Amino acid sequence: METQHIHIQDYNYLLPDERIAKFPLEQRDASKLLVYHGGNISEDTFRHLPEYLPKGALMVFNNTKVVRARMHFRKEGTQGTLGAHIEIFVLEPALPAEYQENFQCRGRCSWYCLIGNLKKWKGGTLKQEVMVGGTHVLLCADKGEAHGTSLRIDFSWNSSHSWAEILEATGELPIPPYLNRPTEASDLVTYQTVYSKVKGSVAAPTAGLHFTQEVLQALDSMGIDREEVTLHVGAGTFKPVKSEEIGGHEMHTEHIAVQRHTIEKLLRHGGCAIAVGTTSVRTLESLYYMGLLAMQGKEDLHVEQWLPYSTCLPKADTCQALQALLDHMDRHGVDVLHSTTQIIIAPGYNFHVVKMMLTNFHQPQSTLLLLVSAFVRGNWRSIYDYALSHGFRFLSYGDSSLLIP
Repeated sequence: METQHIHIQDYNYLLPDERIAKFPLEQRDASKLLVYHGGNISEDTFRHLPEYLPKGALMVFNNTKVVRARMHFRKEGTQGTLGAHIEIFVLEPALPAEYQENFQCRGRCSWYCLIGNLKKWKGGTLKQEVMVGGTHVLLCADKGEAHGTSLRIDFSWNSSHSWAEILEATGELPIPPYLNRPTEASDLVTYQTVYSKVKGSVAAPTAGLHFTQEVLQALDSMGIDREEVTLHVGAGTFKPVKSEEIGGHEMHTEHIAVQRHTIEKLLRHGGCAIAVGTTSVRTLESLYYMGLLAMQGKEDLHVEQWLPYSTCLPKADTCQALQALLDHMDRHGVDVLHSTTQIIIAPGYNFHVVKMMLTNFHQPQSTLLLLVSAFVRGNWRSIYDYALSHGFRFLSYGDSSLLIP
């Protein structure tokens, strides 16, 4: 069947609420690990992960950091009373459009946002007094133009604090909606990977939540090469597939950044890598197609959703595509590749970079489940049946799986 005509109902399974992990385990690496290897399934504890990996392999992590993206305002009511509650969920920077530049802004910046209770915000400026580093700051928010399903919100504040400091002081960490609970203080630590560095995500790359410094050291002692990429996870990662066929589903755009030395390291490993999480998978596989676009002389290396299924691409192996990407960076004099991707990976997709994948257990009828199915050549149901019948915990705070086709 052509990929776009896949019926999402074929990727449904019964997930009882009690199987969704509402909180993580106290010890990250004590979680269960399902090992799928060529059709065979076994289980272990995550701290034993290094024993299943080939010595000298390259493992790629997503070092994005979750920001406190959920902000709460109250409209001014009549005669000085408090009015409706308005929630602003920041998604991606608008002005300036580059993440790190935006986070360093002082006094004002703009973001594309989702608005909760928008009907109650007819107009006017939302204001709130906040404490930032012991200083009283007046934070204001004004509506800008629509941007797809989001709105541009113009923020301003009367202090010299950076936007990163403002968001850290006023925002709430956005844990996944399917946890059906408020964010707790413990989430500020447990919903970040131990190697998170670059602020920008509104959801964690959850396959990485199982890693501890001890597991990372064990990988090093086995000679496993470790590299990091950055893909800022958007709220679209939770967007359900509502169309009957996946051809009717629009993937969200995600921002990626990859260092030159990471691409060089990939080349030295023959263009092969072990991906930690679906975000790393999407980043690594997008690099291949960015290389093909560079071979065509394109300046904009954005990977459109259905590009991998096109018949109009140049023929190249993984190393040729990665070298073309390095040549493109040389021509532009950059050491960090910044680009965007909408890649959808579903049955029918041919993997070019990722040879092994570490991932959690995903929601029914989700694009992430489609990705897993593509990687294990359609055998996803046997994996999920095993996990459901052997006490595995599901979704963001749940257990993990190592997938080796």
